[in-house]
Amino acid sequence: MKFPDPIPVKVLAEKYGLKIIGDDSLVATGINEIHKVEAGDITFSDVKKYFKKSLESAATIIILNEAADCPPGKVILVTEEPFKVYNSIVTKYRPLRPLSANVAITANVHASAIVEPGVVIGPNVRIGKYSHIQANTVIMEHTIIGDHVTIQPGSVIGSDAFYYKRGNDGHTKWRSGGRVIIEDHVEIGALNTINKGVSGDTIIGEGTKLDCQVHIGHGAVIGKRCLLAAGVLVAGKATIGNDVVLYGAVGVVQAINIEDNVTVLAKTLVNKNLVAGKTYSGLPVRESRQRNREIIALKNLPEFMKKNR
Repeated sequence: MKFPDPIPVKVLAEKYGLKIIGDDSLVATGINEIHKVEAGDITFSDVKKYFKKSLESAATIIILNEAADCPPGKVILVTEEPFKVYNSIVTKYRPLRPLSANVAITANVHASAIVEPGVVIGPNVRIGKYSHIQANTVIMEHTIIGDHVTIQPGSVIGSDAFYYKRGNDGHTKWRSGGRVIIEDHVEIGALNTINKGVSGDTIIGEGTKLDCQVHIGHGAVIGKRCLLAAGVLVAGKATIGNDVVLYGAVGVVQAINIEDNVTVLAKTLVNKNLVAGKTYSGLPVRESRQRNREIIALKNLPEFMKKNR
């Protein structure tokens, strides 16, 4: 998530009562989770074993719950509750704004787009040329939809990330400050759900086609010209390359990377990174040719043992 204007570190420190370690002349241009940070971003850690990862990330401003050595060109902001401060900053720049009309006054829908009855369009949504949003679809805040996009009935685009901070008093919901970006010529089937990122973007690449009842988790990135069949579940932070085919009921685990031109056969659980250009199947996931050889070998095992007694 990027801020509308840069925020000086001194302003943040004063507002939230933070101790500054490092360069207090720096400014924050955005805020993001550790896996998507860029220079100028704020991130946080409240577990000491993850301090090093945060400090060595691309983030410029790191909120921690105790003092640490600050790398050059960065600044540490110390507070007892880093998550609370982080969540407060996101909430300030992405405040919850309940809808009071089917189409928010800040939505920007191109005149050539078709919007059917029952569609709900939230604040700061942008819908491009010749896109077709079918009946009873919900497009939530800050979603960006490109040109020639079709979304079939009943889909929900931009629902909150399923993301909670666990503490002694239960689970505290993170404010979802990210977006969903749907590029040109994407087709989305009926009853899909696509979560916005926690503070980054969930992206559906140009020309990708999603069948009915597909779920895309927070911050996932789907490449160009992909095909996702019915019942596919992609967990948060997963990255899928270009020209990938996921057959029905495939599940992709959180933060997994699938490279370009991969095919995954039906009902496979992808729980490890997949190399480009291969076909995979099964649980645990394995290259299909290798799995087929193993199945044939197992089938022939009784006869082999009989002959070699």
